[in-house]
Amino acid sequence: MNAHFSFGSATGVGSLPGDDAREAARTATGSFEDFPFLPELPARGPGADMIGRTAGMLVELYARVEPSGWRLGDRPGRDTRRARSWLGEDLDALEEFTQGYEGPLKVQAVGPWTLAAGLELRNGEAVLSDAGACRDLAASLAEGLRQHLAEVQRRVPGALIVLQLDEPSLIAVLRGQVRTASGYRTHRAYDRQVIEATLRDVVGVHGGGPVVVHSCAPDVPFALLRRAGAAAVSFDVSLLTERDDDVIGEAVESGTRLFAGVVPGTDGPLSDPAGSVMGVRTLWRRLGLHPGLLAEAVTVTPACGLAGASPAYAREALAHCARAARSLADNPE
Repeated sequence: MNAHFSFGSATGVGSLPGDDAREAARTATGSFEDFPFLPELPARGPGADMIGRTAGMLVELYARVEPSGWRLGDRPGRDTRRARSWLGEDLDALEEFTQGYEGPLKVQAVGPWTLAAGLELRNGEAVLSDAGACRDLAASLAEGLRQHLAEVQRRVPGALIVLQLDEPSLIAVLRGQVRTASGYRTHRAYDRQVIEATLRDVVGVHGGGPVVVHSCAPDVPFALLRRAGAAAVSFDVSLLTERDDDVIGEAVESGTRLFAGVVPGTDGPLSDPAGSVMGVRTLWRRLGLHPGLLAEAVTVTPACGLAGASPAYAREALAHCARAARSLADNPE
């Protein structure tokens, strides 16, 4: 990755409430002049949800909605078309609000392991249950992401695209905690090397551009993600424990950027911006890192997507992230 790449100081995670693509694009670009993102609006229904949206990007694999969730099928049906149509609408809106924009721009998709845990094979079991199917899915995802990134670049020529892979199920896959369809058993844990190699292949589609892996679960595997080529890791700061200190310290020292989720994803009172990043400053002190590194190493975000928030709170939370990032830069101590 280009060492001179400059991430913005704050951005969103991905999802926003509501179903108006233009309103969402206005919010996502207006809140973060130096690091806008392509919003996701899961309230629109199946195909706008995380798994369905990414399933719509797959190449030569198609998924449809069953009562149990998204299932791979033989041909593109109504659900695939709907997912693609909504993504197109979102890209149209983004293009409208990023005329002449130059700088980092973030787009999100589900990573290969959360997708394998969330998509079903024809027999109703997760793709995760079949190693060959996992490989095929990762290859299809990689090709789909390559096309998606090219499309975003065409629409926003001045953008330096940051690809975010959402991997909330990664820890469960690593630990063999993903339940089978019956709910009585769990799928066996995958070998860490296989998980890392698959992630590395999908990260590699961005051709040297920066990839951030997002997980708002506890025990994010920072070292594994770093080895897989992630330039940044996005996580919920409130879930960190002192057990995470060493791996985070190593990540920062090796140049991995931290997307620190500090603002709650659902409605509630917001502290002052400086108070929101107190946890990050405390972490820095514990790690013995130089305060001047803070603004260079951290991008401030909400703790998770904002789909469950009210529209007013979502706008306030994004504005709050931008202010909290300024407070970190102005007063790193």
